[in-house]
Amino acid sequence: MSWLEAAVLALAFAPTLATVAHATTRYRGTNPTGRSHDWCAEFANLVLRRVGHRGSGSALARSFASYGRPAPGPVPGAIVVFPHHLGFVMRVEGPGRIRVVSGNHGHRVGEGVYSIRRAIAYRYPV
Repeated sequence: MSWLEAAVLALAFAPTLATVAHATTRYRGTNPTGRSHDWCAEFANLVLRRVGHRGSGSALARSFASYGRPAPGPVPGAIVVFPHHLGFVMRVEGPGRIRVVSGNHGHRVGEGVYSIRRAIAYRYPV
């Protein structure tokens, strides 16, 4: 993907960050899924449905690795997929680190800083 294509995609999905960030605010510090473990994908599906997107339809984090459209990397609003976790990129925190809001972050919805080296995919919702 060229830098121009990446820029156009980032601009097209910029509203997603604000929408997702707002949708996750009401759930911070809670577990809205009722599941006791492995619920980050359930939370992502819940948030995506709430803001008018379809989710992956799966409770597996890796199901999002092929979901939606490819994002050019760790850009705000993108879904970041790790081997056993996923969340929404809020911002780049510095070289090689991103701030992510996700479900099942310490057994609740919360934010954390993650290394981009662990990421296996970045996706935009559809």
